[in-house]
Amino acid sequence: MTVFRGLILIAAAALAACSPNAPTAQFHPDDNPRLLSEWGQLGIVAGDLQLADGVVPYDLNTPLFTDYALKLRTIWMPSVETAAYRENDTLDFPVGTVITKTFYYPLADTPGQVTRGDGHSLTRADGSLDLSRVQLIETRILVHREAGWEALPYRWNDDQTEAVLLRYGDVVPMTVAEADGSASTFNYVMPDVNQCASCHAPDSNTRQIAPIGPKPRHLNRDFDYPDGTANQLEYLTAVGYLTGAPVPADAPRNADWEDLEASLEARARAYLDANCSHCHSPVGPADTSGLNLQPDIAHGPALGICKLPIAAGSGTGDRRFDIVPGRPDESILLFRLDNVEPDQMMPEVGRSTNHVEGIELIRAWIESLPGDCG
Repeated sequence: MTVFRGLILIAAAALAACSPNAPTAQFHPDDNPRLLSEWGQLGIVAGDLQLADGVVPYDLNTPLFTDYALKLRTIWMPSVETAAYRENDTLDFPVGTVITKTFYYPLADTPGQVTRGDGHSLTRADGSLDLSRVQLIETRILVHREAGWEALPYRWNDDQTEAVLLRYGDVVPMTVAEADGSASTFNYVMPDVNQCASCHAPDSNTRQIAPIGPKPRHLNRDFDYPDGTANQLEYLTAVGYLTGAPVPADAPRNADWEDLEASLEARARAYLDANCSHCHSPVGPADTSGLNLQPDIAHGPALGICKLPIAAGSGTGDRRFDIVPGRPDESILLFRLDNVEPDQMMPEVGRSTNHVEGIELIRAWIESLPGDCG
């Protein structure tokens, strides 16, 4: 695997040699550079956002919803390092790992307006983006240092030439071109470092920051790489970034929430897993709610079915139970998803708009559940 990884990196370096401004990936063990370009994970080359040598793009079966933004996700490790497979947890990444997530929107025909991302990435097979087609908003970095993971948010400038570290976050006014020819507005809220930590600390006992997305069940899917389509777990293994992974058929796999060939149950549970379970688990920040939205939890009160709320306050919407089988409009879960009021919405951070299609999915799932709450 090490030899194969070396060949891949040599080939990538040969291609990058044609681009004099190509970025060079770096690990900063102590300092937090002011400019995103100092990390060298990605950079602007000839009007494109391009990845550095050895930076591997990836995607998730069902991603977290963030105001219809599209996302470019990447992983990079120093050449001698590799991650270890963990079945039901985030891959065990070594010190030196840098994970990035870049948020962007497709540009509309009208200047100054964007369109809602439909979930299908505009990145090319090599992870590059044509900047004439998109508006970059932010790039978040997770870096694994000796003391643990650290989260750093970078805001792209209007010229899309550089992103600057904004530890305090930002509010970005957005104008969206709607399908009927009208325009709507909303504020995209870029989180500060404390808000990053609030989501990326999935264990309320340790409060340690950790990646959320790169778990086997999210990564176990195909990706179109420059050298062909491959399963992501197999590809990461082949390039030397992952050890100990079973064949994809033996690894857990979440459904794609938009895949109509998958069951309604699988799609809904994958959606709740991606959007909610990092908090709603037995050790998550929302453990006091008693609600567990991990994908392997059986139907019952732990999943919210006929469960009385514990600490929801005004977030109940005057509904009695978290989930009432067959009655989504009487279920607290749907009320909180279909809400943008700060003291009522769920998730609490990460969105300013409702995910209409996701709400419809959860509504249909609740309607399909048998039984009643008496």
